[in-house]
Amino acid sequence: MQKILVVPDSFKGSLTSAQVCDILAEVFGWHFPGAQIVRVPLAGGGAGSAEAFLSAAGGERRTVRVMGLYGEEVRAPYALLPGRHTAVIEVAACAGLQLARAAGRLQPGRATTYGVGQMILDALQIGCREILLCLGDSAASDGGAGCAAALGVRFLDASGRSFVPVGDTLKNIAHIDLLGRAPALAGAKLRVLCDVRRTLCGGAAGYGQQAAGLGEGLAHLAAVAEADLGVSIRELSGGGAAGGMGAGAVAFLGGELCQGTEMLLDLVNFDELLADASLVLTGEGCIDAQTAQGKVVAGVARRARAAGVPVLAFAGILGEGAGQLYELGVTAMQAANRAGLPLEQAAPRAAADLRRAAEDACRLLELRER
Repeated sequence: MQKILVVPDSFKGSLTSAQVCDILAEVFGWHFPGAQIVRVPLAGGGAGSAEAFLSAAGGERRTVRVMGLYGEEVRAPYALLPGRHTAVIEVAACAGLQLARAAGRLQPGRATTYGVGQMILDALQIGCREILLCLGDSAASDGGAGCAAALGVRFLDASGRSFVPVGDTLKNIAHIDLLGRAPALAGAKLRVLCDVRRTLCGGAAGYGQQAAGLGEGLAHLAAVAEADLGVSIRELSGGGAAGGMGAGAVAFLGGELCQGTEMLLDLVNFDELLADASLVLTGEGCIDAQTAQGKVVAGVARRARAAGVPVLAFAGILGEGAGQLYELGVTAMQAANRAGLPLEQAAPRAAADLRRAAEDACRLLELRER
């Protein structure tokens, strides 16, 4: 074993990609002391994306005070890449699942993305001309309406009153007015980083009993957007990401949906790193059929297969459809959460469980090398 690349996503709600890197590098370094271990923490558009871009390209952090999920003030960080012309902004920084869980209040129908728009506006005001908006791990399902409202887009009810919609009130939108949209947006490029392929009306998926009502609100938003703005977002691939933020960013802000994983892999020169690699380690919190649609594990596996390098993928859990990753280039997979615990119980022990899974993988590799 000469060179091991450690290229994981975060384990959502429990471990950052940097923490996953550290655990895997420590365990594999102990078992294969002669190997060069290269850490490349990634994030395909979810929490940790800003940090991943800073790690890959350098730059600085900026923190602003904005509105949180339920109207409270929060301090939200974002990244400024070298030159201060490009900002990397995560929806999760002020409207993320971890913030909702910390507050003990996961109510996607009442949550807003208004603070995300405030972050974008701040970046534009300090001179950024490119915004990389990372959609993952949102706790809101407002179709990006809150974000757009912070940037001057007006949502009007049947009586002509302007209001800031949340998921539960999307059905009250009668008209959408872009005339007051922040002028600085016209001179900037908004790239919306999204590795989830679901369409808009699937943007409420994962919210249990609330999903049906939220899906109806997103469908209504799509109908009004088509009638007033002449833009069709209902079937937009990736439009359902972050509770419909993908579609909203395209329709209201002129954004362009992009693959975050591919952008980061190019930025870190991943293909060059693969040239003399013996093994690639990757992973994410849950590997399932959705992973194959373009998340970090899939992107890493495709490139590693092209280079002829085996890939070992770690996950908290292996879900339905995980076997599709074998067709993309993953050689083997290991689940860390073997007891199948729910996230709330699994998160505190995630580091220990991942370490144990890595230890088992190393023992199997050592057996193979004998």
